[in-house]
Amino acid sequence: MTRKILLTSFTTWKPEQPSNSSDDLLADLLQCDLDFLDSLHVLRRLPVDFEQAPKLAIAHIQQVQPDLVVCCGMAETRDRLTLEVQAVQGDSQSDPHGHRILKTSLDLPRLAADLPHTDLSYDAGRFVCNALYFSLLEHAQTTQRPCLFVHIPVLTPANRLPILQDFCQVLHRLIHL
Repeated sequence: MTRKILLTSFTTWKPEQPSNSSDDLLADLLQCDLDFLDSLHVLRRLPVDFEQAPKLAIAHIQQVQPDLVVCCGMAETRDRLTLEVQAVQGDSQSDPHGHRILKTSLDLPRLAADLPHTDLSYDAGRFVCNALYFSLLEHAQTTQRPCLFVHIPVLTPANRLPILQDFCQVLHRLIHL
């Protein structure tokens, strides 16, 4: 069974950034000759805003009704594609009782198996990426629509194709679950 996937990316958040690697990767993906491109719906350049990004993504989910959602964000300090296992709400250091963790229902070890430029991560950060992921995981509890957050490293001429190939393989595996 082929599944419909909604992909999202972010715009930049720093004035010196020429682009966001999450959006660059989606642009590259849309130029590929893939047999599953018609299964993808894309919401590009979400604002880097704690309230607006989840609001826009959930509205688009309700409109498109995808089978699953894959959100992409840029991770400036990473050098590999990382599939996020979980998102966190609250700060365990300042409020240990307000700390909530939500995990994706997807089998991430299976999705990342044998991919040379992909790792699993248990830290989606404490910025908008984590906030969006937490909101969508919370939304998924009522809709039973799985979601995944993928952090994309800064793309360079050396890593661009390997990262794209791993990302395509992850999507292919998700579509044919």
